Amino acid sequence: MSVGDYLSGIFGNSPVKPMQQHMEKVFACVSELVPLFDAVVAGDMDKVAKVQKKISTLEGEADDLKRQIRLQLPSGMFMPVSRRDLLEILTMQDKIANTSKDIAGTILGRKMTLPDQISKDYPAFVKRCVDACEQAQVAINELDELVETGFRGHEVKMVQKIINKLDKIEGNTDKLQVKIRHKLFAIEKDLPPIDVMFLYEIIDLTGEVADQSQKVGSRLQLLLAR
Repeated sequence: MSVGDYLSGIFGNSPVKPMQQHMEKVFACVSELVPLFDAVVAGDMDKVAKVQKKISTLEGEADDLKRQIRLQLPSGMFMPVSRRDLLEILTMQDKIANTSKDIAGTILGRKMTLPDQISKDYPAFVKRCVDACEQAQVAINELDELVETGFRGHEVKMVQKIINKLDKIEGNTDKLQVKIRHKLFAIEKDLPPIDVMFLYEIIDLTGEVADQSQKVGSRLQLLLAR
């Protein structure tokens, strides 16, 4: 069955199910950042290459889903959620996977390593950013229930709690990112300038995974407020 046929089948039941399928693929992509950075810390470039290839494949599959959703998402006036709202959320989800691909590609392309001073903290930072994406997925998985209840009642309160937890996780990632940046700043004069530049870029991109995940939650929050 093609992606198009698959989406045609589930669009008939719900306009949000394909969004959840896409977010599931995005989370699968982001989750690979954990073994990617484990391999970086271990200095195992062969493993880095394997994980980078897997991330690229998953990101490509997410892109295929995104294109099909954009083509087949209904635009009828009786949609419980506007087509524009769903497409905006889809774009935000897509950016999370794209960022993961950028991180993996940059690390592999430059055969990057992490200085000892930040390598101990980095896996926890990555894991927390992945946690943010997972929490965004939890929120998106409630979207069909929100539609069924007309964005009212107990379901709204439950989703708000999910989004609040996502905000807290993203706040944790900000603190971890600041800590790592400070440690890098303390040693940057002892490293080649080009390496420092790309290290800061990777730190920022890793943090963006959590930032973009939070944006998915914030967009849902706007729907709740309407």
